[in-house]
Amino acid sequence: MADAVTSQTIQDGARHAILKFTNVSDGTGESAVVKVDVSALSADPVSKAACTSVSIESIRYSTIGMGIKIFFDATADVLAWEIPADYSDTVDFSDFNGIPNNAGAGVTGDIAFTTVGAGVGDVYTVVLRVIKQYG
Repeated sequence: MADAVTSQTIQDGARHAILKFTNVSDGTGESAVVKVDVSALSADPVSKAACTSVSIESIRYSTIGMGIKIFFDATADVLAWEIPADYSDTVDFSDFNGIPNNAGAGVTGDIAFTTVGAGVGDVYTVVLRVIKQYG
C-alpha cells in the first residue's frame, strides 16, 4: 500500500503557478517525490520559452502527525524549507521575490517533498505559490 496523495494545479499563468498537494499517510511516507515538475508548467505566452525553474513565493500548510522537507531537486537536493509536524501557517517571501532555487550540480528546476515521521493516518495539505523562470 502507499500513501494517498493528490496534486492539483490551481493556476498556471505567465508569471505564477499555484499548486496544492495533500497526503494521507499509510505510514510509509514520501521520499524526494517531485511535486513541482517545471517541464509540466506552461511556457511563456510571449516568447514560448519553457519554464526551467521556480522560486517559492509563499507556502500555506497544515500538518497533522508528520513534517515535510521541501527540496530543490538536483544531484544533491538542496533544502528550501522545512515544515514542522502538527502545525499550520502561511509563510510569504514576496517581499524579496521568493526563495530562489540555489541547487548546484544536476539542478532540474523541480521541487520535491520528503515527509518526516509519517505514521498511519497522518496528513498534510500544502499550497505553494511559485514564480516561474524561463530559460
